[in-house]
Amino acid sequence: MKESLSRRFERKFSKYAIHNISLYLIICYAFGYLIEVINPTFLTYFTLEPGFILKGQIWRLVTWILVPPPTGNIFFTLIMLYFYYSIGTSLENIWGTYRYNCYLFSGMLFTILGSFLLHIIFLLQGVNATGALGYFFSTYYVNMSIFLAYAATFPDMQVLLMFIIPIRVKYLGIIYGVMLVLECLQGGLILWVVIGSSLLNFVVFYFTSRKRVHITPKQVKQRQQFKSQVNRAATITKHKCAICGRTEETNPELEFRFCSKCNGNYEYCQDHLFTHEHVK
Repeated sequence: MKESLSRRFERKFSKYAIHNISLYLIICYAFGYLIEVINPTFLTYFTLEPGFILKGQIWRLVTWILVPPPTGNIFFTLIMLYFYYSIGTSLENIWGTYRYNCYLFSGMLFTILGSFLLHIIFLLQGVNATGALGYFFSTYYVNMSIFLAYAATFPDMQVLLMFIIPIRVKYLGIIYGVMLVLECLQGGLILWVVIGSSLLNFVVFYFTSRKRVHITPKQVKQRQQFKSQVNRAATITKHKCAICGRTEETNPELEFRFCSKCNGNYEYCQDHLFTHEHVK
């Protein structure tokens, strides 16, 4: 059977995937919030503005990720950062680092392409929108795509709405989906392009692989138990002296050998290999 193109890409490029990428994303947000507190105007130099990018400000292709989603206060900011780190880490654990990287970076790429598409549309209409598009294109909808992917992957997981009301994630996903559609209907073409491009990675995911990654709470628990067992197995030492009990973990400088004269698989460190009493 021929290997699929996606499998070949994964095998070839998975070594370049960024582990724990959610942490780096949260650090970017935290840095953006810090700038926002110190000098909000300075953030305007980081926004995704195709007009400025075409004039040479190419750093905006990357720095727009530093512009954090809007929040009410520092308390909700911390809650938001922890929440997105938690669900992002869960997705990476289930999907794998490579696929989660592809999901995030494709969402960012589609957002950039959407901003240029909207810039072209404005130019065709004779409107110079340079300086205004950064307000629409931000990491808000990238985060929304992460949450929607989490809702599709863990539909039966429960969260506490307003820290009180338990609700399954899939219902929150449906609510947010309806809200996004209403936003598009009220905002017209601009928001259709903004939201559509930013969530295109979720659309691709939903129609291509959602059935393969649907995880129930029971399966989550089983995977956690399996991972715990694997971690415990990884800590089991391979070499242990039958006399002193030292191992290659506690004393990596030692050498260990099995004794051919002992009846059984008895292994000894270099200090006891020739001095022990043979087991008959």
